[in-house]
Formats: sequence, structure tokens, C-alpha cells
Amino acid sequence: MPVELTWWGHATCTVEDSDVRVLTDPLFVRRLAHLRRRRGAVPPPEAWRADVALVSHLHADHLHVPSLARLAPGTRLLVPRGARRAVPGLRRLGHLELTEVAPGDETTVGDLRVRAVPARHDGRRLPVGRHRAPALGYVVDGEARTYFAGDTGLFDGMEKEVGPVDAALLPVGGWGPYLGPEHLDAGRAAEALARLAPRTAVPVHYGTYWPIGMDAVRPHEFHTPGEEFVRLSALRAPGVAVHRLGHGESVRVEVAR
Repeated sequence: MPVELTWWGHATCTVEDSDVRVLTDPLFVRRLAHLRRRRGAVPPPEAWRADVALVSHLHADHLHVPSLARLAPGTRLLVPRGARRAVPGLRRLGHLELTEVAPGDETTVGDLRVRAVPARHDGRRLPVGRHRAPALGYVVDGEARTYFAGDTGLFDGMEKEVGPVDAALLPVGGWGPYLGPEHLDAGRAAEALARLAPRTAVPVHYGTYWPIGMDAVRPHEFHTPGEEFVRLSALRAPGVAVHRLGHGESVRVEVAR
């Protein structure tokens, strides 16, 4: 059956492959602390359905305990190693089958293999907490190989760590007017795409949340990263089909194995 990718906003995506539903970094709220959802509806209950949920790192817009609590009993949940210690709220999620993973670990879910891969990003639970856990990406390997980058900057050996993939879900922005080197902006994401050379790519992690009261501060950083990624990818990785999805939209992945 076809492999389908759906973007729900921010870093929340569904990957449907081999009759398995994979959900990434679930975030199902209109407001998170000082952030307000400015574009796209809050993901509907349909988006909460998953066989396995993947959490890339401990920041609250990626590991959001109230959103994880909405997942159905028995849902598998993969989190970075050390997350339980750093985020006590995870201990309340007794209805989920939680597994801590580190780069290189593989987990089988149905006919899928999910492999944790490194990311270059702060692994702390901010703004409080001294405990760290590794920031991760994931490769979902079934009928297609799909790379979910989580939050990351470029790093040496990225293409070797990730390996050959058919599709890439790449962050191209953030939730504020300034991005540091441990994030991909549109240009760095296009460079990552050139290194990874998948058949299909979808830009994520932009154009969803923005700090309250800062609508007029560098608004292009909210509105334009997706379009800029499409433009730059055509120059740096012309062989990749880039799909700039709207919130809740899907694309099918072409697989050549």
C-alpha cells in the first residue's frame, strides 16, 4: 500500500507505512507558554491515532506531556534515553508503552523498523532542569525509508548516520524570530537535502507557533521559510520532489527499491 506523510503543524507529522501509523513530536494545543498557534487548526482527534509516537528531544514543544496523554492506551512511545528522569510527568503516562532509546537503537513496530539517529541540538529540558538526554532523529523503515529530523543543525557525517532514505521531514524554521546553529533554516535545510538526496521532502517546523505579542518582529521568519526552502532546494537538490504542505495536508511517497 502507498506510504503517506501528513503534516499537522510544527514538528507533528503522521507517517503511514506498512499498515502502521507513526506520529512525530505530538503537539495538540493552541497555546504553549508564550507561544500561540497562528496558523492551522489544532490537530483533530484523527491525528491522535498512532501505533507508535516518536519524541525527538525534551523541549516542551516536542515532548508535550498533555498531548502525549491523549494517545490511546497501548500506544508505543519512543523517547530519548534519560527522558523519564528529566521529565517526571512522563511517569504519569502509564497507559503508554514507553521505551527510551539512544542513537543506533532499533525498535520493531509491526512490519516497520524505527532507528534512532543523532541530531545536533540542545538535549536539556528547558527552561529548567540540569538533566540531559540526547536529541534524536528517527528513520522509519518499511515500504519506504522516511527520515524525521526532529530539531537539528547540520553536522558532520549526517548523510552517513541517516543513510539512504526515500523521504525526509526536515525542519526549516522555528517558533521565534532568531535561529541558532542547532536549527535548520531554509538554507541549511536545503544543504541537508543535498547531502541526503531523498526522492521526496516535506518542510516542517515553521509557520505554526509564534510568541505572543511579537507578530511584527521579523514576520518573514514565520511566513517565508517553506517557500524559501522550495526555492533553494530547486537550486541545491534539483532531483528531490519538495512538497510544501498546508496544515493537515498529505503526500504519497514514491518508492523505488
